[in-house]
Amino acid sequence: MLQVNRYDEDWKKQWYGAGLFVEGSEELAVDVVKKLETRKVLSGVEKAGLLSKAEELGITLSSIERLGFLSKAEELGLLSLLERAAGFSPSALASVSLPLLLAAVAAIVIIPDDSAALVAAQAFLSAALAVVAAGLFVGSVVLGGLQESD
Repeated sequence: MLQVNRYDEDWKKQWYGAGLFVEGSEELAVDVVKKLETRKVLSGVEKAGLLSKAEELGITLSSIERLGFLSKAEELGLLSLLERAAGFSPSALASVSLPLLLAAVAAIVIIPDDSAALVAAQAFLSAALAVVAAGLFVGSVVLGGLQESD
């Protein structure tokens, strides 16, 4: 199936390239809550026993309430950020993760091992970049699954 996102009447092929267009750049409205409901994520969490495992680690609803995480999330606008993130392109997130992973490897290669401080900086920077890259990649997989057409 061919999908035309945009037609440019002034475009013509030149000797220097075939022309680049962004495909799939249309806005995609995703109802995350509805998708989670249809995929029965909450019952999956229940069957896996994740809540009891979290409780064993000391994470309970009362501890979340006592620490004020929910009100802080509202103040910081994390829910609206989550809603905006649901509209991102999963392939764009995965594409951003690769340069970050390469930067993590470059930090190990470029930063010298001359002192303990440089080794610590090397380890911290490469670990931070790798964690962000992995998070973006996993997020792209999850987001791709949520945006799949039913």
